[in-house]
Amino acid sequence: MRILLRVRPGASRTAVGGRYDGPSGPALVVAVAARAVEGQATKAVLAAVAAEFGVRRSAVRLVRGATSRDKLVEVEGEEKDIQERLERLLA
Repeated sequence: MRILLRVRPGASRTAVGGRYDGPSGPALVVAVAARAVEGQATKAVLAAVAAEFGVRRSAVRLVRGATSRDKLVEVEGEEKDIQERLERLLA
């Protein structure tokens, strides 16, 4: 399942949750402590998303947005479970 993300690098702590209504539609907000330098924030985002959705890190793949705050990721797993968790996190 593909999920739009809005990344907030340099946060005081890592957190997944909240909604950002951007130009591509509603996106899940992911705040990470890592800075947006040399892909550190992107790596932290993928790890945080994997942990939040209860999947292995290798089950989360970046589709678009390696150098952008707006990212599209693909999460492999039980689509029904992922959709339910996503709806809770966006609320």
